[in-house]
Amino acid sequence: MDVILFLLVSILLISLLPFYLILVTSHRGQPLPPGRMGWPVVGESLEFVSAGRRGVPEQFFKERMKMFSTQVFKTSLLRVSTAVFCGPSGNKFLFSNENKLVSLWWPRSVDKVFPSASTSNTSIEEAKRVRKLAVAFLKPEALQRYIGTMDAMAKMHLQTKWATAATSTVHVNTLVKTYTFALACKLFMSVEDTGVVAKLEKRMTDLAGGILSIPLDLPGSSFRRGIEGSRWMRRELMGIVKKRKSDLLLGSTCGGDHHHHQNRDMLSHMLENGGDHETSTLSEEDVVNKIMGLLIGGHDTASCVITCFIKYMAELPHIYDLVLKEQREIAKSKRPGELLNWDDIQKMRHTWNVACEVMRLWAPVQGGFKEALTDFTYAGFFIPKGFKLYWSANTTHKNPDYFEEPEKFDPWRFDGMGPAPYTYVPFGGGARTCPGKEYARLEILAFMHNLVNKYRWEKVIADEKIIVDPMPEPAKGLPIRLYPH
Repeated sequence: MDVILFLLVSILLISLLPFYLILVTSHRGQPLPPGRMGWPVVGESLEFVSAGRRGVPEQFFKERMKMFSTQVFKTSLLRVSTAVFCGPSGNKFLFSNENKLVSLWWPRSVDKVFPSASTSNTSIEEAKRVRKLAVAFLKPEALQRYIGTMDAMAKMHLQTKWATAATSTVHVNTLVKTYTFALACKLFMSVEDTGVVAKLEKRMTDLAGGILSIPLDLPGSSFRRGIEGSRWMRRELMGIVKKRKSDLLLGSTCGGDHHHHQNRDMLSHMLENGGDHETSTLSEEDVVNKIMGLLIGGHDTASCVITCFIKYMAELPHIYDLVLKEQREIAKSKRPGELLNWDDIQKMRHTWNVACEVMRLWAPVQGGFKEALTDFTYAGFFIPKGFKLYWSANTTHKNPDYFEEPEKFDPWRFDGMGPAPYTYVPFGGGARTCPGKEYARLEILAFMHNLVNKYRWEKVIADEKIIVDPMPEPAKGLPIRLYPH
């Protein structure tokens, strides 16, 4: 039996070899970008993932840029042939040619873990619709009214989850994810029940882990857990959507406010459509899909930045002292019980520079896929229609050509004009810049304002490293000891 299986596999590999050789050499006599495709089926996915899990995601790109090209090289990631565009010129090209030469593309694992509710829409089309709905809700002028809620929830979270652990050990990564996810549930859906939020967060962790995993549907795999988590989330969110739809039909509004549309959350915004003709026929399944997309962003993006922020503040007391000084001045300007407002956030310039430096070293969005809409040439190499493309923050963020002493933590890099265009891309760029960028900024600053005014801390594991899997996070969850002021 083993011999027969071996022969069948051998025949399959031999039959695929000609196509494989054509792919890795040239196309129509024009050279494809230089590079290597790795092993059949898995390509170089294992090397890509391994570099992140070792805490050196930039190494995968540095090695290939040195070996093949500093502008573009080919590889195979997540079972697809991919051209990696490097440096600020590569970022600029992909970001500025959205819907012209390139378009958004996601790996097969995304469609499996995060399937479209509509048989006519792919997850990519759904993402575009989510983005359009989210932009109006997440623009700065709309978010200003939620700063007080962010501040109040940060205070409550520190009081209920951190205060009891003062002078003992807390695991930052877990607690911060709990906070950011609870805030997303509150602002997007007005869900505040801690039991419901905890169950949703557990399944969201499984779902998020499966989205960019290697798409092998095996028992116990991240991909399988992601699919199962997605199914569970859909069932739970459908119940919430149906209840809200019923409430709206009865004339009720979120938060008990029956008169002011601006106090409604994202869920009500989606169900009522705001007069947008393109979204006026959203089904309950469509709404569930879009809320899931927003919750994924609310689960990991800000939490990884806050966690890494806390790590560096423990390691760099002089940075902590500067942030504390800035935040204490803001706290002293407030009346007892008065919450943060937009003007307060604008005063947190140095704190935000520190956050920007954290994101330079550990970008919350490590990179993204696109697809060639047509044949084109880039840097003298042929890119065929349908070829998958990838940009990565790791080709610039830790590159000494763009950031002097890139391993040094230096928030003053962001004073004045800041980094050169297209070198600093923690939220992507162009038409596909993350619409939650400003939401994340407010969330990060509100939380750090409360944390530094309440505590100083130290790391339990002095040499704990950050890994990327698929988001940056401390390998051991960042246990720290808290010391109240």
